[in-house]
Amino acid sequence: MKTKFNINNLIRENIKTLKPYSSARDEYKEVSSDMVFLDANENPFQNGVNRYPDPQQNKVKTQLSKLKGIPTQNILLGNGSDEVLDLIFRAFCEPNQDNIITLPPTYGMYGVLANINAIENIEIALEHNFQPNVDSILSVANKNTKMLFLCSPNNPTANSFEAKTIENLVTNFNGLVIIDEAYIDFSEEASWLSRLDEFPNLIVTQTLSKAYGMAGIRLGVCYASAEIISILNRIKPPYNINELTQLKALKRLTNPQDVSEEINRILEQRDWLISELNKIDVVEIVYPSDANFILAKVDDASKRYSELINKGIVVRNRTNQPLCNNCLRFTVGSQMENIKLIAALKAL
Repeated sequence: MKTKFNINNLIRENIKTLKPYSSARDEYKEVSSDMVFLDANENPFQNGVNRYPDPQQNKVKTQLSKLKGIPTQNILLGNGSDEVLDLIFRAFCEPNQDNIITLPPTYGMYGVLANINAIENIEIALEHNFQPNVDSILSVANKNTKMLFLCSPNNPTANSFEAKTIENLVTNFNGLVIIDEAYIDFSEEASWLSRLDEFPNLIVTQTLSKAYGMAGIRLGVCYASAEIISILNRIKPPYNINELTQLKALKRLTNPQDVSEEINRILEQRDWLISELNKIDVVEIVYPSDANFILAKVDDASKRYSELINKGIVVRNRTNQPLCNNCLRFTVGSQMENIKLIAALKAL
């Protein structure tokens, strides 16, 4: 039976006693145009980026708070979701001692970050319907299991995990449950942000790379309890989000209607692609999608991948992933790109 969750039982001992670096902008936060700043050894000549950026990205967090209905104290920003995930490893997993659980086929960076941080990665494969095996996950967890990673909608399978399955895991798992919602904007399923207050061990990560179309600025978002966010803030680099990224993100976040329109266009193209892929001779199975990509089983993935490359079309060959034999992953592109893909597949 799950014991009462206590975040202090998961924090690494050296993190508990860590005195975080205090930057110049942490020590003096009141900024006005008539102030003379001689505290941070900056270049005094104004060019728009000569000053250090806000280390807590308060304007961006405030806008995210309005859009998501989550207090700013429950938000942490990272240099892409990968930095957010790495911070979680460094705060809660003791190298060469602790372990995590991942559910392949899934996002490969979980395993990479585990290796970088010298953490054992226990892999429990998804079932053939691409859903988690709850009993296997809970049975393999031990006293050193600190985190469980759930990518929903999942990459590369494109499906969402059933809500009752996720709730079962969050309720009964004794460590942190990280739900990676990079593709949640393309799903009809509700985000787990709406239930963040119910589960003190829940962390939800999202990104501006997919639906917001800002992969180039590298901005990931972590939502969790104020206690967890406070811990992560202690170890994050002082200026991990640069000024240009903050400005670009703020501009995009203040125009949510533009984002919604693009999402709708992607969803329309996704439906069209699924319909057309089902007519292609070399395509055997088109799996349901809750993301901005489609997983499809073909007759010979490696052969078809190479043929598409020769036609100037780059897709992702996922045939070496568990449960994905002879599968290709197609990102939903623009209307013209999708037409080119279907034409190329028909010509094979």
